[in-house]
Amino acid sequence: MTTPLPAPRSALLLAFAAIYGIWGSTYLAIRVAVETLPPFTMAGLRFLVAGGLLYGWLAFKGRASATPRQWRDNAVIGALLLLVGNGLVVWAEQKIPSGITTLIISVSPLFMVLFDWMLPHGIRPTRSTFTGLALGFGGLVLLIGGGVPGGAAFDLWRCGGLMIACISWSVGSLFSRHARNPADPMLAATLQMLQGGVLMVLVGLARGEAGAFHLSALTLRPVLAWAYLVTAGSLIAFPSYVYLLKHSTPARVSTYAYVNPVVAVFLGWLILGEPVTTRTFVASVIIVVAVAIITTQRGKAAAKAA
Repeated sequence: MTTPLPAPRSALLLAFAAIYGIWGSTYLAIRVAVETLPPFTMAGLRFLVAGGLLYGWLAFKGRASATPRQWRDNAVIGALLLLVGNGLVVWAEQKIPSGITTLIISVSPLFMVLFDWMLPHGIRPTRSTFTGLALGFGGLVLLIGGGVPGGAAFDLWRCGGLMIACISWSVGSLFSRHARNPADPMLAATLQMLQGGVLMVLVGLARGEAGAFHLSALTLRPVLAWAYLVTAGSLIAFPSYVYLLKHSTPARVSTYAYVNPVVAVFLGWLILGEPVTTRTFVASVIIVVAVAIITTQRGKAAAKAA
């Protein structure tokens, strides 16, 4: 098992604060951005701008060289993580509150465990992990079955899209872990953002988003939200995540998966006035506990296998 590299305590605290707070707040920013901005085009331009800036920085540092296989592999990963994984989240948030979206997306580790088990020599879930899986799916059913807080039923198409996003994110993550001759993590993420961003813009054009968008409908708030996604979400939080992968343990880094939903639900309630019912609160607690159990057990299993 790789030993984490030593790092200043203050740097670690700032990096954890970034992946906890910023990543948790990006769902709120997405919800605000899609008030007037077309979903796939907005997200695609976000990753193209962020990826272009990171690629320029890597080129300046002499670290932008990649093989054709690395370009191809990261194009597949970018399609799975960004086009499908993030694109469907952005599309779903046109109808589903940001806090609820985050809670549904937080069940991704459930699919990760199941798909990892299916792979050759995959790690069989422990009894505790199965308990977490059962809790997670139970919390998800409780959450969606209650409808949108305030009365209306959930848009089942958008909920289905979020489930597909979870599956695609899990498959893309496993593919990236098992890819041969992978690129440096920062370069790989840059290639994924560039190629995934192009695919998202193409999907947006195919959906007619350019023709349906009118500049006169644009307001300052969505523009600021988009700028926040580019700068804070892609240029600050992601490098912090890469830094933590080198300087902390996977079990500690994975704790963002059950902190982000709490942050997102709170910010959605505080800033956008998204209602939080008793049913939502109970489902939230169940899902967060389930994800905590699963990520902790996966960390122990990976350490034991290493």
